[in-house]
Amino acid sequence: MLTRRSAMGRLGGLLGVATTVPAILPAAILPAAGARAAPSLAPRPLVIGHRGASALRPEHTLASYAKAIADGADYVEPDLVPTRDGVLVARHESNIAATTDVATRPEFAARRRTMVIDGAQETGWFTTDFTLAELKTLRACERLPQVRPQNTRYDGHFDIPTFEEIIDFVAAESAARGRVVGLIPEIKNSTHFHRLGHTPEDSFLRIIAAHDYTRFAPLEVQSFETGNLRRLYGKVQAINPQARLLFLMGERGERVPDLAAAGGGTTFGDLMTPDGLRQVRAFADVIGPSNTDIIPRDAAGAWLAPSTLIADAHRAGLLVHSYTCRPENRFLPRQLRNDAGDNARNPQGSIAEIRRYLDLGLDGFFTDDPALGRIAVDG
Repeated sequence: MLTRRSAMGRLGGLLGVATTVPAILPAAILPAAGARAAPSLAPRPLVIGHRGASALRPEHTLASYAKAIADGADYVEPDLVPTRDGVLVARHESNIAATTDVATRPEFAARRRTMVIDGAQETGWFTTDFTLAELKTLRACERLPQVRPQNTRYDGHFDIPTFEEIIDFVAAESAARGRVVGLIPEIKNSTHFHRLGHTPEDSFLRIIAAHDYTRFAPLEVQSFETGNLRRLYGKVQAINPQARLLFLMGERGERVPDLAAAGGGTTFGDLMTPDGLRQVRAFADVIGPSNTDIIPRDAAGAWLAPSTLIADAHRAGLLVHSYTCRPENRFLPRQLRNDAGDNARNPQGSIAEIRRYLDLGLDGFFTDDPALGRIAVDG
């Protein structure tokens, strides 16, 4: 695992935050007496830039990826959806109403419509109704302007990047900085896109095979679905032998989308059991649960006792990369929030949250603010 070259104290000074957190945490969030953390299977926990550095720049823009890399992310995450002409672009979802200025473009007003994606009805504008050339006329904007108003200063500055543009950009950053940066793309809503006539997995395989960087750099492919991971397993590794596949996990009571579409009743919770995790190991190397699956929270948002999920996954031979660590108070467990307001940044609270998961043996984590993740790991 690559490490940062700069001293943590210097980074803390640049960030304007402390590089340490209080040594004493509330008793409710400390391990029970005599408890032992599950050993991490990773030589060093990975800091994964969630949609780039989305706490600091509009998500899924080259600016967001650049900030994540500059702040020490080991991997950056592009979520992939197809355009009408089958090009993979980086958006968290096909509906671009909240992340672009499409609503202000009268030439596209008639394309607003309602679609059903994985059983949920959505209204907006969808990438599959736009060619790449049309999407390139749009500009990205901040998805959470009420929470992150400082990011709105960048609204209108950046376009929607393609997966290939991101690969080239990360390769250039890697060469410039002298360190290899991994890619952790998510293939979104595969069953939905197949029903529309798209084959995102085929496009993905063609692209990673066509680029030198994705044939040798760290690569981890994600999906909330089982079928596409089964189809990809072995094929991705044939292109990049060090590549891994990550099975993302939704709410415990939620049915797995591709299995639900086929009439099955398997839930993500079923696959979080020891037996379920052994089944997952047949098509994935890593699981990606939410942080609340590692340490549940009560109705008020306070941490409860940790689950055994990390230890159970390790026994099944799976790494655990959890999502998502965010630096604002509203996203933190109640024990770590301060009194600055729900939308206030709380760097110390975020660092303390991450370190608690690392104490339980977490192998890597998605974070909206990789600089804080870097401090949590390296400090």
